[in-house]
Amino acid sequence: MRNKLKQAWLILLIILIYIPNTKADEGMWLPMLIGKNYEQMKKQGFKLTPEDLYSVNKASLKDAIVSFGGFCTGEIVSKNGLIFTNHHCGYDAAASNSTPQNNILDSGFYAKSNAEEKPIPGLFVRFLVRMADVTPQVSEAIKGLPFEKRAAKVAEITRTLIGDATQGTNLEAEVKDIFKANQYLLFIYERYSDIRLVGIPPQSIGKFGGDTDNWEWPRHTGDFSIFRVYAGADNKPAQYAANNKPYTPKKFLPVSIKGVKNGDFAMVYGFPGRTDRYLTSYGVKVATDLANPTIVKLRDIRLKAWKEEMDKDVATRLKLSSEYANIANYWKYYIGQTEQLKRHKIYEEKQKQEAEFTKWAANKPEYANLFSDYEKAYKTYEPYVIQNVYAGFNGLLAVNWVDNANTFATAINNLQTKKDDQAYVANVKQETSATLDAYELTYNETADKKIFAQILTSFYNDVPKSQHPKFITLIAENYWANSPEATFKKYADYLWDKSVLITPVKLRQFMANPNKEVLEKDPGYLYAKNVLPSEYAKANFGTIITDYAAQRAKLDNLYLKALMEKNPNAAIYPDANSTMRISYGQIQNYSPKDGMTYNIQTNIDGMVAKYQPGDDEFDLPKSLLDAYAKKDFREYGVNGTLPVNFISNNDITGGNSGSPVINGNGELIGLAFDGNWEAMSGDIAFDKNYKRTISVDTRFVLWCIDVLGGAKNIINELDIRRDTPPKLSIKDKMIMKK
Repeated sequence: MRNKLKQAWLILLIILIYIPNTKADEGMWLPMLIGKNYEQMKKQGFKLTPEDLYSVNKASLKDAIVSFGGFCTGEIVSKNGLIFTNHHCGYDAAASNSTPQNNILDSGFYAKSNAEEKPIPGLFVRFLVRMADVTPQVSEAIKGLPFEKRAAKVAEITRTLIGDATQGTNLEAEVKDIFKANQYLLFIYERYSDIRLVGIPPQSIGKFGGDTDNWEWPRHTGDFSIFRVYAGADNKPAQYAANNKPYTPKKFLPVSIKGVKNGDFAMVYGFPGRTDRYLTSYGVKVATDLANPTIVKLRDIRLKAWKEEMDKDVATRLKLSSEYANIANYWKYYIGQTEQLKRHKIYEEKQKQEAEFTKWAANKPEYANLFSDYEKAYKTYEPYVIQNVYAGFNGLLAVNWVDNANTFATAINNLQTKKDDQAYVANVKQETSATLDAYELTYNETADKKIFAQILTSFYNDVPKSQHPKFITLIAENYWANSPEATFKKYADYLWDKSVLITPVKLRQFMANPNKEVLEKDPGYLYAKNVLPSEYAKANFGTIITDYAAQRAKLDNLYLKALMEKNPNAAIYPDANSTMRISYGQIQNYSPKDGMTYNIQTNIDGMVAKYQPGDDEFDLPKSLLDAYAKKDFREYGVNGTLPVNFISNNDITGGNSGSPVINGNGELIGLAFDGNWEAMSGDIAFDKNYKRTISVDTRFVLWCIDVLGGAKNIINELDIRRDTPPKLSIKDKMIMKK
């Protein structure tokens, strides 16, 4: 009975902790519990009700927000299933539909009718149907189990909960833990997989500023793209079919072109990926001193090799541009995170907090040794951090053929063991063919070979010789050529010449008639098998990494439980974990350093001032320059110019890309697309003085669609909110009548 009361009290305590008493710009809050924040939101200018934000029984703003492809956020902006999201979220869709002859990535694209919209295979969106607290069920299932044995039981009860929630429906569900497995929530979704590209600006607008301006303010980037959700005749999810109908949403966002001013209420609604705000000082030190610099170095190898090839011709640039953009984004992120963690002295601040915690916990046996246990765990892990980074997708798995080799090996084994199951064989062949197609699209022999050899060289030089795997030592001995660099280049030449698993032509020939005996002797496969994560870990780490991960999970769980006991009235919010969240705050300027203040808004004047003809990052299309010269801003302009981007103090992270920025009336005012350099420590430590969200202004989005794209059909589909009715030309009036 005492244990049940204790569990019930803990659940109640966790829920009560959502009552905020800190500045509202910090925190990614669960919509189900946003009512706890309502009074603070009202004070800042929010004019709707909690039920307008999240409701299961009636349409609410949550029904207009989608998880876009599982990596971004989008918002429904019309009664016909139109989606706004970021340009970088739609980048791959545009690149995959571009050729040197019809290069929509560079020239932009706006469908003038539904028939012109481009289906994007593999793309999907998910709507959140509802969420529920299932902590009581999970707690009951794991009651009495030691922490080490909970995961299996949690997985078991999770399957039951998901099955019960989705049985007899087309819905899907997942159970996610929050507060480091002190609470569990069930999320139920509806997935739509017929998604079509409707519009995207030229990348000279959508990616204006490139890597130079990435994570920087002031910013002048038109980071938006447009898609549409399609459904079957019953408005339910359906596979792509030419006769599918535009989805009719429960809710869509009106689009405001009234503008923003300093101090206005602003809310971001989306699916933030990952934060680690409760990371200890030991974790901060590992990130800044070991992990981040290694990740940056390895990504830099890829970026330089790709860039050399992309600069040679348009076709290569189109092939590699999407992967390049993905890697470049977080290459700069890890540079900035390291710099800002050090600048804001986060390690030292964490140490102070932990010393104070240890003092509080001295007479509490459950928590008294918590940080000495953390110290022991990290002391065991730290010598292997660099090797562990190299062992992942940033390092030994960075070149696509390596991962594919193991995928194809599994497929060949499965085909042999189930050769009489025709349906299974057909499915495996279809999946293999799709993997081959995707591989061939981004294969570049010169770049791939260079990346492969340089990463192995860096591994040889950076990882202590005592930790070198046997296969690395044998490569060095058998192919030695006076230096590590020459040695691994020689080995790369050998693999590309002898393996059937690397070049697309050889690979297709082999997979057309796969042979297990040939596979098992193939030098590419012999290498790939060594770096398969499970095999690599078993051969080179033993249980060091898994023991560390298990111990840290246990300590993190205990630490969050302790923090809740220590600070019962504090506004402790859960880390982001790709589930729907709301952050709220204000449009707000900031001062990055003494004597300097950044305004909330940038405009097209600043964009044109940065213009550099023919430059990879700062070129602009002629259509924009011509419209600018004529000051043709229509109703989207203000005071003789055109707003482009603005900033707010909302709390976001990766996954929020494309999230709607919503004003106090529930209207869309912008699309969040970036953070600022001064606060790139934000995933680990939020800084209320510097943290800003950079968004593209809806006025610039609509101007690009309308004036530059000539897509009145899209404009007419939107519910546009204005201060005053627009002054329409005779031509516009005729179009609207039609």
